[in-house]
Amino acid sequence: MASEIIERIKAVLGDMVESVEEGKGVVHIFVPVDKVVEAAKKLKEMGFDHVKDVTAIDYPKENTIKIIYHVSSYGDLELSKHIVGLGYSVPRDTVKVPSLYYVWTSADFQEREVYEGFGILFEGHPDMRPLLLSPPVAEQRPLRKDFVVKEDSIFRQ
Repeated sequence: MASEIIERIKAVLGDMVESVEEGKGVVHIFVPVDKVVEAAKKLKEMGFDHVKDVTAIDYPKENTIKIIYHVSSYGDLELSKHIVGLGYSVPRDTVKVPSLYYVWTSADFQEREVYEGFGILFEGHPDMRPLLLSPPVAEQRPLRKDFVVKEDSIFRQ
């Protein structure tokens, strides 16, 4: 079943596809960062009508952060059986990447979470401010692997 959706997506995205990873019910399609908006629009045209999640994964040893949008469909029963991860990699010192908010408005809060946790600005997002954390905490990029947690115990001896 996954091979069918992979072939359909590859046919639609063509040479934009850099790599494909399968696992645990999710198909991940990786494209170059400069093609992610175009790829997202094509996936939406296919029927992937909403973002379930946006996540980032920090790889400090490789000096890379992967950003992945997990998308699916409410309107197409066949596509609703699939979760597709549309992802790309950027260097860790990247400050701005394109927002997919105007392709899928359901990416709104998830892009803000990635911003506050990893310090990646989604260019073109209409409200790029921290969602849950105070700005001083968000500026520390607390979800990156090199973030140091200060221990503060309420139990003092």
